Amino acid sequence: MSENLASLPAPSWFAHPAARTWTCPPAPADVLGFHAALPGYTPTPLTELPYLAAELNVGRVFVKDESCRLGLPAFKALGASWAVHRTLAERAGTRETGSQEADGPVTLVTATDGNHGRAVARMARLLGQRAHVFVPHGVHPAAVAAIAAEEARITEVSGNYDEAVRRAAAEVAATPAAILIQDTAWPGYERIPGWIVEGYATLFAEIDAQLAALDAGSPDLVAIPVGVGSLAQAAVTHYRSGPAGANPAALLSVEPDSAAGVLTSLTRQTPVTVTTGETTMAGLNCGTPSTLAWPYLRDGLDAAIAVTDAAGARAADDLAALGVPSGPCGAASLAGVRAALTGDGAPTRRASLSLGPASTLVLLSTEGTAANPHHLENPS
Repeated sequence: MSENLASLPAPSWFAHPAARTWTCPPAPADVLGFHAALPGYTPTPLTELPYLAAELNVGRVFVKDESCRLGLPAFKALGASWAVHRTLAERAGTRETGSQEADGPVTLVTATDGNHGRAVARMARLLGQRAHVFVPHGVHPAAVAAIAAEEARITEVSGNYDEAVRRAAAEVAATPAAILIQDTAWPGYERIPGWIVEGYATLFAEIDAQLAALDAGSPDLVAIPVGVGSLAQAAVTHYRSGPAGANPAALLSVEPDSAAGVLTSLTRQTPVTVTTGETTMAGLNCGTPSTLAWPYLRDGLDAAIAVTDAAGARAADDLAALGVPSGPCGAASLAGVRAALTGDGAPTRRASLSLGPASTLVLLSTEGTAANPHHLENPS
């Protein structure tokens, strides 16, 4: 059970030098093939930005641009599509055994800060199912409208993301033929969040192939925007599933300083819940780490950092100027790398990440500007 730390100030940096010696099992091998067979699938771009390499005093910087993933403006479609596929396949198997409960369409229920809910709603619409999406306070009206445009039922919640998750789970408990498709886990609810994490494996498989095609080798650092930690769990799974030291990428998680639940948990070495504030990084505005992700984050992340909205806005502007359309959540990876590799204490932080002037960095830009209009209305 997460400890509630309503008033604990968020620390700004955490490092775990032993993370690259930890190993875990790999993701299923068939995830990439599943996505490759979907209509409209194509690998998202991996864009090299020499200007950022010079600024950060490293060898090469690449940005994985998730601004158009399976027709949606964020990476979440990877996890939602795989999890819905696995869920409905299991339901079909139940129907074949004669269970009457499995007849007819189901309602896929979820809570979201925007992108995951839209991805679940899109899959429901394409597969002839229904969707009911719970949206917390602070999600931009345009993001809510985009979910509604997928023919989903919307329930707006006056509380934060954690409250929206509780409401969604209660709805499923009270509704026949409803299934919770949530991208965070808690004790007793872990299988479907696990499938969502597996779905993100495609993103990292693409990065491997794209770096190889560019003769760039393996990354020395991967920067990951973090909400509840599911994408970071997928990153840890990918880069820590070989023999110890075989793929020594350092992994850096980045959160808003107003919602640094993972960073605070890592600092205390136990999962905690922090009270979240307002942030333009709406998709990262989560106060409680996923219980499924927590062991991976604790043991497999090299470092965690928190950044301000102003730093995220500047990063989004700079990425746009360099040709990468990134919303505030996606740009958090650049903001986090800047905070880690520059300024007071940077030599110590660079050393803890084993970075030098020839290092290769990969920044995950997890959403495009269309996913989160907050930044466009409040430019830096």
